[in-house]
Amino acid sequence: MAVLLGIVVAMSFGSADFLGGRASRTASTLTVLLVGQVVAVIGALVIALVVGADVEGRDLAYGAAAGACNVVGLGLLYQGLASGRMSVVAPVTAVVAAIVPIAWGILHDERPSTLTWIGAALAVGAGALVAREPDTDDARGRTSGAVLLAVTAGAVLGASLVLYSQTRDESGFWPVLTARAAAIVLVAIGVAIVATRGGLRWPTGHERKLALGAGVLDVTATALLLVAVREGLMVVVAPAAALAPAFTVMWAWVVLREHVTRHQVIGLGIALAGLVLIAVG
Repeated sequence: MAVLLGIVVAMSFGSADFLGGRASRTASTLTVLLVGQVVAVIGALVIALVVGADVEGRDLAYGAAAGACNVVGLGLLYQGLASGRMSVVAPVTAVVAAIVPIAWGILHDERPSTLTWIGAALAVGAGALVAREPDTDDARGRTSGAVLLAVTAGAVLGASLVLYSQTRDESGFWPVLTARAAAIVLVAIGVAIVATRGGLRWPTGHERKLALGAGVLDVTATALLLVAVREGLMVVVAPAAALAPAFTVMWAWVVLREHVTRHQVIGLGIALAGLVLIAVG
């Protein structure tokens, strides 16, 4: 169950990243995030009210902290996707985002089976293979800044997964609501600060639709992620969720006609094999 949820989370996050990154190429990243987070907080409120819960203050606090980390990570990721190749930035972010919770799980005595370990290693390693660029000076010059953003984004997003795992099952989806509330407050503050200096470009028309779509997918993925971390080991969930770049790369290839190299295709195949091992283990 945890593996299946992880895959759906990856699909939702990967598609949301593509939409947000596309919108950020012409509109300001902060405004794209704000539009998306408005949709996300509305969706989170509906989910929290529909699903019953026995929530405590610590659950809300962990949720808010996770949301703050998540929106900072998304901001860095969107900027990286807007300034570099999506087929590089997205996998780097996902690999780092997977390593953080896996390390946390190991430190907290999670003991998955040998097959699960092998599958997790394959899934994370596949992300690194998908992220590999041709070794040329031109490629390094184009992607070095975007890759730095991707690494930072991955570390912050990985921390948000750990924070979500600290909430109790009884709290339902209220941590998702406080996460989105914290996120929208941070983004609104950022927009207000930058707006005083001028230069903000709000998404309009097609850009707004992309931002709205990113928000819907983001809150859907977050809710499913919370269920996933409660259903299975962190070492199982994180590698499955780390396959989000596969969907970002797919959309970049289908819509933007970005070139997908042979080693990226091989990497996606290895990732699939890793998921099979995780499921069997």
